[in-house]
Amino acid sequence: MPDVFKQVLSSLRANKLRSFLTMFGILWGVISVVILSATGEGFRRGNEAVLRELGKNIVIVWGGRTSSQAGGERAGRRIFLTIDDARALERDSPMIAVVSAEIQRNGIQVESRFNAGALTVDGIEPQYQEIRTIDLDLGRPFSSEDESGARRVAIIGADTATQLFSGRNAIGETLALNGVPYTVIGRIRKKAQDSSYNGRDNEKVFVPFSAMARDFPRTDAPDGTLSQIILAPRQNVLDGMEPVLQARTGRLDDIRWPLHDEVRRVLGLRHRFDPSDDDAVTLWDTNLQSLMFDRMIAAMRVFFTIVGVVTLGLGGMGVMNIMLVAVRERTREIGVRKALGATTRQILYQFFLEGVLLTALSGAIGFTIAIGLCALINLAPMPERFQGMILTWQAGAFAVAALTAVGLGAALYPATRAARLPPVEALRFEA
Repeated sequence: MPDVFKQVLSSLRANKLRSFLTMFGILWGVISVVILSATGEGFRRGNEAVLRELGKNIVIVWGGRTSSQAGGERAGRRIFLTIDDARALERDSPMIAVVSAEIQRNGIQVESRFNAGALTVDGIEPQYQEIRTIDLDLGRPFSSEDESGARRVAIIGADTATQLFSGRNAIGETLALNGVPYTVIGRIRKKAQDSSYNGRDNEKVFVPFSAMARDFPRTDAPDGTLSQIILAPRQNVLDGMEPVLQARTGRLDDIRWPLHDEVRRVLGLRHRFDPSDDDAVTLWDTNLQSLMFDRMIAAMRVFFTIVGVVTLGLGGMGVMNIMLVAVRERTREIGVRKALGATTRQILYQFFLEGVLLTALSGAIGFTIAIGLCALINLAPMPERFQGMILTWQAGAFAVAALTAVGLGAALYPATRAARLPPVEALRFEA
């Protein structure tokens, strides 16, 4: 082995520029594989984090207006959702895992001891906190006792806490909501939320649904009307979405999703509208966004992988070329060694190891540079949908496997050519 290392180093020193260009091909290929894989993973995790801020895999349901006659009712009739509709979806649909009713009021005058403002107040049920990612950094979440007792307690967003309390600890403080006292029991962590259906959580005040229905019912609709219903489907429903998406032939908006049909079926029975009437209730399904973005990221990662592998393959061809040149330049040496008793296997082993070591050295330098570049890029501020250059063990294993395959392929052919040279012809060869 020491002789092999000496031979490799001797060959590199003898052809410095050619060796550098050859090693650069492998080095750049490894950097491409690692950097592009880390970029794709960073986008994937960033998108998942942003979707979780709104609530990953949720469906928001609003009442609409019928566009056709059904059940003896005229077209153009308004559909107002109620708490009983939420309970019916929870009870009658095997496709739905969690349902929460929600009442929203804008422009509620909210006052603390230190400041005041006109804010959005949302009345929610305890299960809403999990499916909508209402994570707290101070205090406690709403409990079932808060809901059943219609307690006047509140959870505030990060920006609301700053506005009303200017950095002070808000837990235990009293807020006056249109003059009605509520006690602050929790503060939501600062959320990087880039989408919403009724405003950013950072800027809201949340109270138990039962307390909201009592103290601040909707004034723009009949008594007992909800603003919207939030639901989360069961996992088997989510698993069934991918085949439907793959089989689609038209626009995404034109696809009939079984979950959407189920929601309209349950509500149609209660409000006497045709379940095929898409205008009777409106649905926003974040699952579709998540699925489409996942497919886009997957396609991007495949493209990145192909680019990296092609670059690595071109580097391997460079290694093969320099090894073939080395075989040609050392033909007489091979002939002398064979004449002195060296076996074909020994010649094959020597040149094969030279090629592998050259590839491994280039790959190690490439890995080091790639890791350093990822760490350097991660020092910069990142956009919301990108969590930085993330190296995974899968990406590392793939890069090592690709490098190994390229190294073996690049070294094996020149080594075989060298081992098969006839001793007599090799001794007569003139470079």
